[in-house]
Amino acid sequence: ILEQLDDLKFRISPKSFFQTNTAQAQTLYSIAKNFAVLQPHELVYDLYTGTGSIALYVAKHCKQVVGIESVADAIDDANKNAALNNISNCKFFVGDMKDALSDEFVNANGKPDVVITDPPRVGMHEDVVKQLLHMQPQRIVYVSCNPATQARDLNLLSEKYAVVKSQSVDMFPHTAHLENVVLLKLK
Repeated sequence: ILEQLDDLKFRISPKSFFQTNTAQAQTLYSIAKNFAVLQPHELVYDLYTGTGSIALYVAKHCKQVVGIESVADAIDDANKNAALNNISNCKFFVGDMKDALSDEFVNANGKPDVVITDPPRVGMHEDVVKQLLHMQPQRIVYVSCNPATQARDLNLLSEKYAVVKSQSVDMFPHTAHLENVVLLKLK
């Protein structure tokens, strides 16, 4: 399947994740990008990157984006999507987030100024939260389809981060499901 957000095209294979409501996905990604307030010199990590949709959406607003995803087919799509859109400042890696996001990974790829995370419904693994607290990026933009696990993770991150703002996006009209975007800043 080929989808389009703004001027970007996204190739999506059967095992890759992409938001099912494309019109609202554009709204969601626009909010995430605006919350991130990216600067041209900044390094961004995109956790749970899927097909690279958020990474590629924000790429022209920062120096580099590093995406991590556990599904190899999705990373294959992310690399193809970067090439399809002539975007060269994104790198994508396959790995289970709790293992991939390590000190060694950060040493090899640089300490992020901003982290954008869009985990599955179960939220972030405790080890991922601990690594975020250890890395201390200046800003974290947390996109979630499950307010309960997002609240749990925000509580864990509150040790070093303050919630600055939050905005919900109605991804599935006439249902109880939504996406929620939260901006956290290092205290």
